[in-house]
Amino acid sequence: MKNSNQIPEVSAFKFLRHAAQIIENPLPFHQENFQKLGDIFRLRLGLGISKSVIFSRNPKIAQHILQKNQKNYHKSPIQTEDLAKYVGHGLLTANGEHWQKQRKLIQPAFHKKQLEKLMDTVNSAIQAEVKRIETNKEFDIFPVFNDLAFQTVVKSLFSSAVGEKEINRLQYIPEADQKMLVKELRQPFKNWWFRLSGKIQKHINLTQEARQILKEIVEERKKSSIRQDDLLDMLLDARYDDGTEMDEEQLIDEILILFTAGHETTSNSLTFTCELLARHPEIQEKLYADVIQAKENSSNLMEFIQRSTYANLVIDESMRLYPPAYFIDRISLAEDEFEGVGIGGNESLLLSIYEIHRHNDYWQQPEKFIPERFADGKQRKNIAYYPFGAGPRKCIGNNFAMYEMILAISEVIAKFKIEEKKAPIQITPLITLKPKNAFLNFTPR
Repeated sequence: MKNSNQIPEVSAFKFLRHAAQIIENPLPFHQENFQKLGDIFRLRLGLGISKSVIFSRNPKIAQHILQKNQKNYHKSPIQTEDLAKYVGHGLLTANGEHWQKQRKLIQPAFHKKQLEKLMDTVNSAIQAEVKRIETNKEFDIFPVFNDLAFQTVVKSLFSSAVGEKEINRLQYIPEADQKMLVKELRQPFKNWWFRLSGKIQKHINLTQEARQILKEIVEERKKSSIRQDDLLDMLLDARYDDGTEMDEEQLIDEILILFTAGHETTSNSLTFTCELLARHPEIQEKLYADVIQAKENSSNLMEFIQRSTYANLVIDESMRLYPPAYFIDRISLAEDEFEGVGIGGNESLLLSIYEIHRHNDYWQQPEKFIPERFADGKQRKNIAYYPFGAGPRKCIGNNFAMYEMILAISEVIAKFKIEEKKAPIQITPLITLKPKNAFLNFTPR
């Protein structure tokens, strides 16, 4: 049996030697290590076992950690401390009993029947933003999708009760904080300087500004006698088992996380989907035909979403190739063993979803964009597919995100043809996997 010390290692020296490359894009560095060392390796970040991370692209290990033995694996300090200092202790960053309590409280707001009430609002936001697409010229589509996804979250949460100035700040602050956090995580040897220079405190102050904006919105809603039936009303209505409501600080934590997680992943996925469609015009035309047919045979938005079968396949395949959450982090609570590999207690682990989604042992032609691979429904249950995570901590907003993306990509394809593009797709891996230089040419249909 291999113990935790027998997992193949990448030295701290090699890590530091490739630091500049890792800061820019860590994926090639990790891919090289997987190719040389196999599906699991330990990256030394410094002296001692506490300064190392186990990387894995083995989907069976991912299934073990996220589902079968998930009680032994909590979110790591990357989220519970590093990210939490910017977004608070909500669903994304909480562990244990606190997470269970919050999940149980918030889950009803994301049931399909509740989401159905929001679809008209979501669709209105999508239509307004799609009108901003410029035609007959090279045009960076990511800012449009970024604004679209953000407006969708804002209006689903708050209806129309937020001013443009506040919206702009609420959009800017999480993105600025994320860039700072990436620097902290990829340059741990500089953390002393980030603290001493005041860079971290500057971003904590930005977070406090965002919290104050949200606090004023919540207080205004509590004073109002008019129900909006949006997500904020649902969160304000939610009660714990003892009948109490969320306190204000916890409510703001959850809202901040919805802003951060709720628009980033969607805008990234929509952009990558358009990038892929531009490189596969035959798939784009098949999608267009399916969208038109679904529109002609649907009497409401939910029926349209259900009939948009090919759009669903396209988005599934897009998220396989470019998963927004391209790494999932965990920390082991106690010693564990899986298929002869020993994992010590208090070990940091990173599951490479990007590599798992492209693993030759689990996908045929893994580098190719083939939406039909999901047609029989079986691949969605593939143990090597984690677009929204897995197990009890699977993304609470997965249905909301899918509905929004189906509506958005359908609206774009119904109105525009994306001209063919052959250049490779560029990426910027931050906390999520973001597109880079997504310049496309849209022509009216």
